[in-house]
Amino acid sequence: MQYTLRQLAYLVAVADHGSVTAAANALYTSQPGISSTIAQLEEQFDLQFFIRHHAKGVSLTPAGQSFVAAARNLLAHADELSQHASALSHSLQGNLALGCFTTMAPIFLPRLLASMREEFPDITVQLYEGDTEQLQQALLSGQVEVALLYDLDLAPSLYRQVLQTVQPYVLLPANHPLASQQAVSLADLAPLPMVLLDLPHSREYFLSMFRQHNLETRVRHKTVSFELVRGLVAAGNGYALLNLRPETSQSYAGEQLVCLPVAEEVPALDVVLAWPQELRLTRRAEAFLSLCEHNISRLA
Repeated sequence: MQYTLRQLAYLVAVADHGSVTAAANALYTSQPGISSTIAQLEEQFDLQFFIRHHAKGVSLTPAGQSFVAAARNLLAHADELSQHASALSHSLQGNLALGCFTTMAPIFLPRLLASMREEFPDITVQLYEGDTEQLQQALLSGQVEVALLYDLDLAPSLYRQVLQTVQPYVLLPANHPLASQQAVSLADLAPLPMVLLDLPHSREYFLSMFRQHNLETRVRHKTVSFELVRGLVAAGNGYALLNLRPETSQSYAGEQLVCLPVAEEVPALDVVLAWPQELRLTRRAEAFLSLCEHNISRLA
């Protein structure tokens, strides 16, 4: 028996909604019909897609997670084929599910999406913001097709297209004693209070710079907010290490900030567009990739 796109759509709906009942309600179809479809697919491919929890819905098995991601990709390409067949021109149409690292989003996305809307007005972008772990999970599960993030501890199963390399810098209030220097040594920073961007992988990246030089840090404040880091530093609560620089040198409160290079040799980070290696990009995602390649370097 050959599987159908409708069967794959039922499978993805169950994965999205976490239960057969919820998927049936969302698709306006019968619960037995969806259950039968899932059973047929599992028998056809000799795979178990879900673990059934009595009265608590279902959860994906590892094999199910991989299969559902591939099914999403196939459905996206089928939708693209349908859009292409119905279009009278070669304009791109449809939805692009895009992930973006939370600190990159306000710096890159406003102008990238404005350019996207101008060049490809028939593409609708659905945004998903998150940290590295959340974005990797969204990519591997097929929740998003591509994600803009740092190449920092990414899974080997993800392909990365490097868009820009950014060096870490020291963020100080303008009136700080070290703010007049050409560069700041980690040894001079270590005894001072630090404001840490406390996102998974990011915090380890920043703290490892000190450990590589046998230095200990004094973390005064931790936050997952990029702008709160800037605000705390501007108000004199400590220094911070960051990679991306907004065009403004002021905090939300209007206080001046100074960005200085790190005197020691420290690892830079690549800004990448990532997607699962086994999945082929839709033309919509390829269009966004091309847009990033032409614009990211001047936005970073």
